[in-house]
Amino acid sequence: MSGHSKWSTIRHKKGAADARRGKIFTKLIKEIMVAARMGGGDINGNPRLRAAVAAAKSENMPKDNIDRAIKKGTGDMGGVSYEEINYEGYAPGGIAVLVDVMTDNRNRAASDIRHIFSKNGGNLGEAGCVAWMFSKKGTIVFNKDAVSEDRLMELALEAGAEDVQDQGEQFEVTTALEDFNAVRTMFEDHGLTYELAELAMVPQTTVRIEDEKLAQQILRLLDALEDSDDVQHAYANFDIPDEIMNAIA
Repeated sequence: MSGHSKWSTIRHKKGAADARRGKIFTKLIKEIMVAARMGGGDINGNPRLRAAVAAAKSENMPKDNIDRAIKKGTGDMGGVSYEEINYEGYAPGGIAVLVDVMTDNRNRAASDIRHIFSKNGGNLGEAGCVAWMFSKKGTIVFNKDAVSEDRLMELALEAGAEDVQDQGEQFEVTTALEDFNAVRTMFEDHGLTYELAELAMVPQTTVRIEDEKLAQQILRLLDALEDSDDVQHAYANFDIPDEIMNAIA
């Protein structure tokens, strides 16, 4: 998981500094709308919406944008209706890839995803071919200079986290889906600053990638998927060492 988390953190930082901010806002608004449509507009009674709003706030999305997205989702304002679809396939090196799509045009999304896989040396697979390799978890990533391992472990266990792992340059906290908000709130209440906090499809096992050229091919595919307007998230079960990840980044 360490390689995937490192890649997510790098993209998160880059998104705050360049033109990807617009794409990030679009994806967050879609998630807020769908969460509100499925579970209602009450943040306290809708865990998915609460997580989506927290993610939007972490990207400094204006409150008016968030409120409008919630109202569009609940039907109080007009808006586009989005459909959620999952695609599965393989990146170069046989790396499993799981793609979450939110789209208003299923045919366009399918064509785009297939083209991205093909263009970047991957293969789009059948439904179910890799989904069994992933479990939905909460992940919260800290740089090591932000907190000591003992302090992080103490707070994480008190809040009900499942695990704290040393991932080289970072610590990664894993939580059950239902405990994610409580664990994140515990860290925030104690003044801990994390690099990334998200609900993610976490691979049960990972594939170590030692070859830099192969690592570049894998990340090129994942980047292309994440840059698609219809893609909300792309997950993969690679583990790229920090030194290779940093060299590529």
